Amino acid sequence: MKTITISRQYGSGGRHIAALLSEKMGVPFYDSRLLLKAAERYGISQEIIDEFKGKTSLLYAIGVMMSEESQDKEHLAIPEKMFHAQKEAIKRLAQEGPCVFVGRCADQILKDDNQLLRVYIYASDMKDRIKRIKKNKNLSQREALERIAYKDRQRRGYYNFYTGCEWGKMENYDICLNTSVISEEECVELLMKLAE
Repeated sequence: MKTITISRQYGSGGRHIAALLSEKMGVPFYDSRLLLKAAERYGISQEIIDEFKGKTSLLYAIGVMMSEESQDKEHLAIPEKMFHAQKEAIKRLAQEGPCVFVGRCADQILKDDNQLLRVYIYASDMKDRIKRIKKNKNLSQREALERIAYKDRQRRGYYNFYTGCEWGKMENYDICLNTSVISEEECVELLMKLAE
């Protein structure tokens, strides 16, 4: 497999799995920093990115501003430009050689690539997700639960809007891994074997 895309529930350990996988395979790993690459390569200024980040999550801002409910149409050009630059960056980076993408609708953007492995990481036990978030973000139980709900809602809205597909639906992926049952290290080993 040339390219691996990893979509994940917040708190499932998916980002850590992706980073570990790219390290063990010796290939590049692209996550939110991809937006910065897109900005540099396709003329979106750092000020625009910072403006969105200052108000709310960039992904959520783009999703909301692109929704039909948005009344402020003058701002649509910025999120559209951001998404299309990101999409172009994903395609070009995938052509440059083997890599691992986390989120950013990469699984759908690259769906016609015959050397693509589309992965979804989730945790069936909410306690596992809460435990990870509490540890990684130093949050209380209630704060972790609220953050999980918020982040999953963001990801679902963004993914559904830009792809027309349902985020987390198993038919959209080649493999779904449950980190409540399989350790992060076991997920990495399994994905490495599949990539071969």
